[in-house]
Amino acid sequence: MSKRSNALVALGVTLAIQAFTSLAATAASVLASEIGRDAGLNPALIGVFVGTLYVGAMFASLASGGFIERYGAIRISQTCTVVCAIGLALVAGPTWALIIAPLVIGVGYGPITPASSHLLSRTASPRTMALTFSIKQTGVPLGAALAGAMLPVITLHYGWRAAIGATAFAGVLIAIAAQPSRAALDVGMIREHRVSLERLFSPLRVVARSSALVELTGIGFVYAATQVSLLSFLVVYMNHEVGQTLVSAGLALAVATLGGVVGRVSWGVIADRWIAPRRMLGVLGVVAGTCAILVASFDAAWPTPVRMLICALFGMTAIGWNGVQLSEVARQSPRGQAGAVTGASGFITFSGVVVGPPLFSLLASLTGSYAAGFAAIGAICLGSGIWLLRRSRVRTPARGS
Repeated sequence: MSKRSNALVALGVTLAIQAFTSLAATAASVLASEIGRDAGLNPALIGVFVGTLYVGAMFASLASGGFIERYGAIRISQTCTVVCAIGLALVAGPTWALIIAPLVIGVGYGPITPASSHLLSRTASPRTMALTFSIKQTGVPLGAALAGAMLPVITLHYGWRAAIGATAFAGVLIAIAAQPSRAALDVGMIREHRVSLERLFSPLRVVARSSALVELTGIGFVYAATQVSLLSFLVVYMNHEVGQTLVSAGLALAVATLGGVVGRVSWGVIADRWIAPRRMLGVLGVVAGTCAILVASFDAAWPTPVRMLICALFGMTAIGWNGVQLSEVARQSPRGQAGAVTGASGFITFSGVVVGPPLFSLLASLTGSYAAGFAAIGAICLGSGIWLLRRSRVRTPARGS
């Protein structure tokens, strides 16, 4: 198989796996009202569910580097896809299983990005690095869009457990479909590699020694919290407070996440050709923060097209940043360590996701309004974007430095 063919196959497989794991991570949020009604739980507790999910994800991300080097990126991705499917099956099980389900889904979700970064940093052309990573990362909003568009419809016809079960089954099929690519893509494994505490924490030290990686990781912390707040709470906010039906609220999420697909590809092209990645990330933070504040002001009097336009722009920016950031993390990583360093950076980024949803839920519970959560996360994101723009005027690191 030619180098170009390898690159295309690697991108296709990682995109499909990323889309499924994103769907798995978002499914419970989309169906929070239905799950809460059956289980007798407050839908606002979905913030705790999502936070717990990303606790599993952050530690799995940190630990993934050694396993990827030993078993290969495709094998680890297949395994994690099946683990996510098992976690979904637990969501559809008895109520007590909701305690462990998010941890299981998180353990499956966390290594996906480090595994794909390990693979794509080796197969992608340096000239299109940001675009390649951005296309792969469109799997995140694509999966969330599928969750918002399909799961409410399946739920209305067959019930939410059927929707969750169908999603889990799809994950098993995707893991099987990835098998033919393994021979060509899982190469150069270090079979004698052993995972140890020293190896586990050494990528964190690599991040800490690089000011560029510290900056990229810190901004990822804030932006990830903004992104997951959008994905986790938009449906329940639109349904409970803005007065939209579950299907209409799901459509708003689908619009936002499809906007994220467009944004990820667009920002990748722009960051490769015209605007330095750090400056690009600053602009995205400013726009995303402004959109979050506008979403917080929604009510039934807002025209539907205007609400949808704001949701689309919110998604383009709050979801669209990730590919640019990941490509720059891979570019700043020591040669051959992109997977491990991305895992370490992801450990900190995921901690933003862990902190964000529970704080959002706390604000919603204390104020009786999800709008307060959107306003707060918007203000933090806006401030972070402004800070990064100011920093980018002071120092713009050379490409490949």
